[in-house]
Amino acid sequence: KALAIRKDVGLQVRACRDTVQGRYLLADDSGYVCGALSVDPGSRCCPRKGDQYSCHGCNLSSKCCNSYEFCVSCCLNPLLTQKELAVQVKIAKAETAGTYNSVFDFCAGRCRHNSESVVHENAYLSDFHHCFSLPLNSSGSSETLTESKLAGISIVVGRRGESCDSVCKLSGQSCVPIGLLALNQCEIMQKYMNCRGGCLASIGLDQPAEVVDDAPKHLHPGACLYTKMQTAFTCDGSHQHTRRLCPCI
Repeated sequence: KALAIRKDVGLQVRACRDTVQGRYLLADDSGYVCGALSVDPGSRCCPRKGDQYSCHGCNLSSKCCNSYEFCVSCCLNPLLTQKELAVQVKIAKAETAGTYNSVFDFCAGRCRHNSESVVHENAYLSDFHHCFSLPLNSSGSSETLTESKLAGISIVVGRRGESCDSVCKLSGQSCVPIGLLALNQCEIMQKYMNCRGGCLASIGLDQPAEVVDDAPKHLHPGACLYTKMQTAFTCDGSHQHTRRLCPCI
């Protein structure tokens, strides 16, 4: 009888997945954060005390946090991250890359990559560099609608270091700043550029753009870059290690 009781209790034990990597903190897949020494060694679950889905140290407008573990915890809140969209996001750069299997996988991956708050030179803009917002190209806007906005506009790939003003001027045309917003999506960029190094979120006045193959490694050679700052679109921006994608008319 005692054995049967122990068996029943054992069936009720829930096993958790957690972020593992933290030296001092862990976040489990139920959205709790705890000290690495207080996690249950059997279930790998944090104690059910404190706030679930804690956003301590997070900016909810930018969805960026100053701690990886609290970024994951905050991201797991179903009010902040839609499961249907999160599991459609690709894990890696290649077209054949799979998507995240769960919201926890999405949150653990997105918060670690920090791409939303990295400037082009790969330096952090602020301490809030663990971000979990969905990529711009996961917004649900259709590719057909985007291309209709580009009707009558010539899409030209510039040479390294050129601004779009210069690129368009060479063909007797002018750059259309509003066209940069429509081009600022991975699906569109991949039609005109190789994007062998993947498609990454960044911040820079030269974007959308592709990093040249012989760029320094920390600049992600071959990667296509789309900007997260929609107020940053400009025709005169340039960077010595990128080729711009330009809308000319």
